[in-house]
Amino acid sequence: MKSILIYGLHAVRQALLRHPEAVLEVHVSASREARAGQDMFAEILSLAEAQGLTVQAVRDDRLEQLLGASEHQGVAARRRPYAPPSLETLLAAERGRPPLFLVLDQVQDPHNLGAALRVADGAGVDALIVPGRRAAHITPVVAKVACGAAETVPVVEVGNLAQTLRMLKDAGLWLIGLDGEAPESLYTQDLTGPVALVLGNEGDGLRQLTREHCDFLVKIPMLGVVESLNVSTATAVCVFEALRQRGAGR
Repeated sequence: MKSILIYGLHAVRQALLRHPEAVLEVHVSASREARAGQDMFAEILSLAEAQGLTVQAVRDDRLEQLLGASEHQGVAARRRPYAPPSLETLLAAERGRPPLFLVLDQVQDPHNLGAALRVADGAGVDALIVPGRRAAHITPVVAKVACGAAETVPVVEVGNLAQTLRMLKDAGLWLIGLDGEAPESLYTQDLTGPVALVLGNEGDGLRQLTREHCDFLVKIPMLGVVESLNVSTATAVCVFEALRQRGAGR
């Protein structure tokens, strides 16, 4: 059976809470078992036991070898590949509020994708859309950085981003692209309606064809010598501005 490994306390805990049917087995550090009652580790063991999952205690060096990473926090899980709903299903979902989608155009750094997922979860983003090629996808590193958000925010991989952007527009969403050279500020753009925020990759920003599909281009005003923000930081600024305009927390 095809499967992937995820690791880290938050990532494994959320997998067991949100999609227990997808988790196949859990690996824990033998050196941490004695501390199980002191932290989230105990909850993970309890959730795994409730699902009747095999829990394998292994040495730290074996866990690092298995994962190819040392920052595993003493726990990993093997799970089925992520299978998000189709974009059509997500667009048709009843929410009681305008949809908020996030599109990342060829963002290739897995740490940026993981951080963007964490931000998207915090802001209630309905789905994150990425191209199938030349872009980061859900990996163990992404899931670890996302701190559980890979289990809560659907990540839809699409073969043709331009066609997908047209589909979003046909569904009534306004496409708001982030471009450092845009004349308009993010803070003057109305983000209260159905919106897809579109951000480009770490080096080149939005591709020309992606930019042409956007209804509006906006920039984040920058007052210092730094010309642009990291894409995950820019994502946070944009989605939480949308949340602010929509009156969240009032």
